[in-house]
Amino acid sequence: MSLNSTIEWTDATWNPVRGCTKISPGCKHCYAETFAERFRGVKGHPYEQGFDLRLVPEKLTEPFSWRSPKLVFVNSMSDLFQPGVPDGYTEAVSQVMVKADWHTYQVLTKRSERLRDLLNSSLQFAAEQKHIWWGVSVEDRKYGLPRIDHLRKTPDGIRFLSVEPLLEDLGELNLSGISWVIVGGESGPGARPLKKEWVLSIREQCKASRVPFFFKQWGGKRKSLNGRSLEGRTYDEYPQRSIVPVPEKAECQARAKSFASSMRETFGMIQLRHAPA
Repeated sequence: MSLNSTIEWTDATWNPVRGCTKISPGCKHCYAETFAERFRGVKGHPYEQGFDLRLVPEKLTEPFSWRSPKLVFVNSMSDLFQPGVPDGYTEAVSQVMVKADWHTYQVLTKRSERLRDLLNSSLQFAAEQKHIWWGVSVEDRKYGLPRIDHLRKTPDGIRFLSVEPLLEDLGELNLSGISWVIVGGESGPGARPLKKEWVLSIREQCKASRVPFFFKQWGGKRKSLNGRSLEGRTYDEYPQRSIVPVPEKAECQARAKSFASSMRETFGMIQLRHAPA
């Protein structure tokens, strides 16, 4: 877990799952894969298996130990809704988010159909929790726009769009039921270009629909040089967030212990099923 994330729209990251697979153009230059593969084969490193999918049940109870409310990006190094993650494990992650409710969680996926299906079934207990924000990635029209419709078919919670990397003009968006929009360009070697008019179109649609707009970055090979100013200002808008006091340490520990006890049998099955080679 990183308590001081460099991702502009969050405070911390929490990764009870590691690794993923590419499914659409937005994955082409995946920062998480690039980072993880640097450590493949490094004995004892968290990413010794590179970017191969790995469940990390020992990380599940981490949020109970954080002593101040955080805005938490869940699985910044993975996708909770990819096919290799068992339904029971997505439920375990969601139970932690519900129980450790002094944090605000940002769950982002490209597997929007599975998100829709689970939030309408086994994860319905977490779907409308206002401190859990459910989001989808929207990089283009072909792959990204259908995800918005899938997201809108989930129970009425906080829904958001991560329009990053924005690869083309998205045209007119249906923002009904959407609570937040993040926009950003691709960064790093081989970064694909971001046009100003694409960003302005989304900003104006957000303004007309009264949806908070967050502009993360222009991107490019050296993103720090291009910054994140849009027409002379920085856009750091968020949905309204309720701050819940953190319980006493003993109470947090008791919640963590209760959760771990109730899930111990599940943890064992998960570890056996996904034990490293």
